[in-house]
Amino acid sequence: MAGAKKICPICKSKEPAQAYRPFCSKRCADVDLSRWLGGKYSIPAVEPPDEYELMEAMERANRERQQADE
Repeated sequence: MAGAKKICPICKSKEPAQAYRPFCSKRCADVDLSRWLGGKYSIPAVEPPDEYELMEAMERANRERQQADE
């Protein structure tokens, strides 16, 4: 994408200013920060299982298996 014209990701109308890259102004940079702080943007994550919950699930599976064997 050499030579592609870059635009501000917030207002989409101006070329980014060097001082506020990738935004065109302090206003657009502040709008973006406000969106992050307000929770409008998020990075999806999968929490690893809690060790206690994992142990309980294993014990429950063992009990169920033992009851099925009886």
